[in-house]
Amino acid sequence: MPFQILINVFLAVLWMFLQNEYTVVSFISGYVIGVLILFIIRRFLKFDFYLNRVWAIVKLIYLFTVELIKANIDVVKVVLKPKQDHQPGIIAVRTRLESDFEISLLAALITLTPGTVSMDFSADNKTIYVHAIDVPDKEEMIKGIQNSFEKAIMEVTK
Repeated sequence: MPFQILINVFLAVLWMFLQNEYTVVSFISGYVIGVLILFIIRRFLKFDFYLNRVWAIVKLIYLFTVELIKANIDVVKVVLKPKQDHQPGIIAVRTRLESDFEISLLAALITLTPGTVSMDFSADNKTIYVHAIDVPDKEEMIKGIQNSFEKAIMEVTK
């Protein structure tokens, strides 16, 4: 991916020199042309197109932002509720992620979401123990983490 970005920037700069215009508009048009060239030659060179991964990163950031806002609202509801009837709990989230980076990223995203904290990992690094401030349904929460953060991380890293 970094090599493709470097080639794309090189093509954009080359386009600026060929056009003899050193403006942002000329660079952007050269960058778009570079994206098209890389998209066309990806079939012949057998590499993944880097904008797919960039799009997956943007989706992960968007997902985290949405989950962050929803979690903040949920924590405010728990804190401001006159009757403290929330159900804190510890859940074990079994993950399909393989690398240490992926598992650490998942644990960090869980911890950065208000109301949840990644506490520990199992010996085989396949289970993350998470403490949550309100867990009405453990299975639903586990599936929510697996279908949102874990799935998005797998799209970014695969």
